[in-house]
Amino acid sequence: MAKESDSSDAEAVAMRLLARREHSRAELATKLSQRGFDETDIEPTLDRLEQLGALSESRFVEQLVHARLRQGYGPLRIRRDLAARGVAPERAAADLDLGDDAWTQRAGEARVRHFGADLPAEYTERARQARFLERRGYAAAHIARILGAD
Repeated sequence: MAKESDSSDAEAVAMRLLARREHSRAELATKLSQRGFDETDIEPTLDRLEQLGALSESRFVEQLVHARLRQGYGPLRIRRDLAARGVAPERAAADLDLGDDAWTQRAGEARVRHFGADLPAEYTERARQARFLERRGYAAAHIARILGAD
């Protein structure tokens, strides 16, 4: 593929990417860089897209958080996913501030969806379910409340 270097080309490529889904600023910068655009073209392009409202970090965070909530993920996993996409932790704080009881309820719903309504009677099964919830991104306190701590 030929290297593209014109700022208007960078904007066109960025708009095509944004038409498919929301991107964080860091994600979009990486994708433009991978397509051969110079840093001198990328930053002004991203600034312009933000001014136009086509690129919005808060919209991206909101969309990703809601998608991960629907998938049954917990706050630790969602924060990690956002950080991997270049989003500062404080950007997601408001979207992830559901309260401890709400996270515990969500952890319970994720457990029921995956394992059924009956709580595990054996230690090995309780440990397996705890590992599942931990991988999903729930805190140890939420898991203990759901499975009952011994």
